Amino acid sequence: MAVVVTREGAVAIVTVSRPEALNALDSETIQQLLEAVERLSVDESVRAVVLTGAGDKSFVAGADIAEMSGLSAEEARAFGARGQAVMSGIEAAPQPWVAAVNGFALGGGCELALACDIRLAAESAKFGQPEIGLGITPGFGGTQRLPRNVGEGWAKYLVLSGRHLRADEALRIGLVQAVYAREELLTQAMKLAVELAAKSSLAMRYCKAAVHAAAATDIETGQRIERDLFGLAFASDDQTEGMSAFLEKRPPRFSGR
Repeated sequence: MAVVVTREGAVAIVTVSRPEALNALDSETIQQLLEAVERLSVDESVRAVVLTGAGDKSFVAGADIAEMSGLSAEEARAFGARGQAVMSGIEAAPQPWVAAVNGFALGGGCELALACDIRLAAESAKFGQPEIGLGITPGFGGTQRLPRNVGEGWAKYLVLSGRHLRADEALRIGLVQAVYAREELLTQAMKLAVELAAKSSLAMRYCKAAVHAAAATDIETGQRIERDLFGLAFASDDQTEGMSAFLEKRPPRFSGR
């Protein structure tokens, strides 16, 4: 299997495992990723997901160039659509996805990390959209999610130059939220995922929807969405439990209802 899914309690760990190809995304790997995303998204026992790559060198080094090189324009469009479906599925998932970027995150790998809600990186990680050097554009959402995360200037710098960023540079521009020594990365990602898994899954879903609305709508529409979700939260058992627990000075026991 090119995509391995394991569990530690309420946290699922999704590992892209093609170390012989630096975990590059071929059609089969993309399909397995899509199936994993769809399966996890409807599993209410999964409260958070950590996404990483197998081996020490690479998170995902990009889409598989050997496969892409022979594609026609129509086939390339379909290949891009499949990749975008994975990224959109992660973005729309009810659970928080944490990318543990353990090495190269280039092209489709950078786009895969961008689809996650939070990105943590090893000190040795490298980020970039090098497609320009192949005479093509990013195809899995990079031109759309990069400017939403780091601004238009940095997005153009990365997409037009094809240059790589070190982990510390990615942290400085907001592409990642934290950087750790490689041997600590997965531990820190799991620690964060366990913390997220303990939150209200209902409120988590609403928060993700509200933040996503900010990138897709004007502020008035976004605020309407926010207040509607805010109101809905007050109709939930989790709101009652969360506020009762706060007032009673005890940890909350959320049900996701």
